[in-house]
Amino acid sequence: MGVLNVTPDSFSDGGRFSSPAAAVAHARRLFAEGAALVDVGGESTRPGAEPVAADEELRRVLPVLEGLQGVPVSVDTSKAEVAKRALELGVEMVNDVSALRGDPEMGAVVAERGAYVCLMHMRGEPRTMQEAPQYDDIAAEVFAFLEERIAFAIECGIDERRICVDPGIGFGKTSDQNLELVRRLDSFTALGRPVVVGLSRKSTLGKVLGDSGATQGTTSASVGGAVAAFERGAWMLRAHDVRETVEALAVAAAVERGKVSA
Repeated sequence: MGVLNVTPDSFSDGGRFSSPAAAVAHARRLFAEGAALVDVGGESTRPGAEPVAADEELRRVLPVLEGLQGVPVSVDTSKAEVAKRALELGVEMVNDVSALRGDPEMGAVVAERGAYVCLMHMRGEPRTMQEAPQYDDIAAEVFAFLEERIAFAIECGIDERRICVDPGIGFGKTSDQNLELVRRLDSFTALGRPVVVGLSRKSTLGKVLGDSGATQGTTSASVGGAVAAFERGAWMLRAHDVRETVEALAVAAAVERGKVSA
């Protein structure tokens, strides 16, 4: 899943793709590099980010989605109005960091359109999520949360086969907690739904490499994290550096099956 932030304040590439033409060009580059899906987001969810009004989020994402009709795209939003407009333009999946908690209408919108949805774990909200997050057993607690949100999504009328889950690396977790989630990622396959992991460029990676004040990680560290997640059952990797990630995963998959081609 290639990342396309059309925001001025995202942690790794805020402002780079603020014009629709630049954003569409970058999305097509991500597809050319091997992305199966491009995730378009108009509201930053970095730690400390302030919320954005729906009309501003729509102003950012609609021109980009209009320029990408006919190609596989997801929309990164927690607002039902934004999701509805995006789905009308042919978007295939709603990537909701609030797991249908941010807007009471979101479940119905996804169900009505027969869309795919990704339910992510987040403690609190982006503005406050990194304020001393505490867990007794992080993997077990995130598992229970996702299990409950899957049940809720099904109650909303969403086809279970169209649900995937994301443990929410960096969303209300310390660096050690993030690493523990990746280490125990295989336990999430018991949910019976595909697991999405977004470790790309996260500050945890920079801290692993010795920078205690890191705000993001390097490309090579991101690729290493992606391979580690793949080996533990990740179904889709959310990545900024698509070509490097695709090539690394191709090798990891070849090693797993013991031959060059599938």
